[in-house]
Amino acid sequence: MELTRQNSDTHPGGATRDVVTAMLFVGLMFFILGFVTWLNGSLVPFLKIVCGLNSFQALWVTFAFYIAYTVMALPSAAILKRMAYKKGMTIGLGVMGVGALLFIPAAQSTHYALFLVALFTLASGMTLMQTAINPYIVCIGARESAAMRISIMGLFNKGAGVVVPLVFTHLMLDGIGGFSDAAMAAMDAAGRDAARATLSQRLVFPYACMAVALFAIMVLVHFSRLPDIPAEPETADLPVNRAGVLQFPQLVLGVIALFCYVGVEVIAGDTIGLYGRDLKVVNFGILTSYTMGCMVLGYLIGVAAIPRYLSQQKALVCSAVAGLVFTAGVVTSSSSAHGLSQVLLGWAGVPSVPDTVMCLALLGLANALMWPAIWPLALQGLGKYTASGSALLVMAISGGAVMPMLYGRLADAGNSQTAYWLMLPCYALILFYAIKGHKIRAWR
Repeated sequence: MELTRQNSDTHPGGATRDVVTAMLFVGLMFFILGFVTWLNGSLVPFLKIVCGLNSFQALWVTFAFYIAYTVMALPSAAILKRMAYKKGMTIGLGVMGVGALLFIPAAQSTHYALFLVALFTLASGMTLMQTAINPYIVCIGARESAAMRISIMGLFNKGAGVVVPLVFTHLMLDGIGGFSDAAMAAMDAAGRDAARATLSQRLVFPYACMAVALFAIMVLVHFSRLPDIPAEPETADLPVNRAGVLQFPQLVLGVIALFCYVGVEVIAGDTIGLYGRDLKVVNFGILTSYTMGCMVLGYLIGVAAIPRYLSQQKALVCSAVAGLVFTAGVVTSSSSAHGLSQVLLGWAGVPSVPDTVMCLALLGLANALMWPAIWPLALQGLGKYTASGSALLVMAISGGAVMPMLYGRLADAGNSQTAYWLMLPCYALILFYAIKGHKIRAWR
């Protein structure tokens, strides 16, 4: 990908109007990605009831979804080398539409494996889109403002994350009290199966609508005039190296940092509903909105502060430190007192939650600037290896598959609150990358 041409006379997307148009269009893509991604936070406790699962089993939802980024990242990069980005987005939306359709037979059968196949298919299409649009946003303008542009895209992505749990709760979790653990335990086997089948049917209409919308947007993208960025020419600025993309420590360490970041982001966004249900929080179905709301606030800070007041590196340092502090708060705060949320949210009339849940939601604020900061730091200086580096970074999204599963195992084996200590070493690794790791340019 071309990284150096940023003037309007040399870069097709360099003119201000073209950049703004492209950002608005790609913003729609980020909204779609956010809508599908953050639906998982409400889907996990929902499927736990429908399929009669424990926490570890329910978090296979996140594993099936995020492992697709590892499995499909390199094939996605290969597809994008053969065709333009717009065609890649079109194919990605089509695959996502097929994944949404697969939810219909899954809901009708209440077969957990079919839900996982549908989620994997959805995420496969998303992988192709992620592989294209993230480096596109980095390269479309000045690199020093890349984190700001990604922050704007994050507003679309996490804004969808605020809306989705509210919509899901309205459509699918109405009257969920009748499906509580106590209510289900009081039924005989036939009654439980009938209740779960009835609840599962609520998924059919929303996912059918999602499929129609995805196919419609696929057509819109196909006929759009979204500007493209030319591929890196063969006579690139870097010599061929047998180590290939792995010769860059800033990238490899960035992949590790991104793996940790996505892991803690998914834990904060997708386990908060399960955790709230364990604590008998009445509005557990919308708790993902709390985390996403904090992330939106973080992205607004990024848009306003980067790079004018805060460099990408300093933003990452501040985010990692905040992550360590809020994680300590999750593990040590009260599970019954509501003082923190009353102070922070009471003025807005938002229902209060236990302090430990509020600290978990505040991790959204800590996590918001990590993705937009890590990407440009990790891709710095890669030249013709940028596309391969982007594929590796997309593969790091598999942290969202692995880390929540580890949390689920720890929660089932012990205590769901203390299991959140798992995030402390992740934030410590991100802090190392922010301070030193991204500066390393040679392995020796």
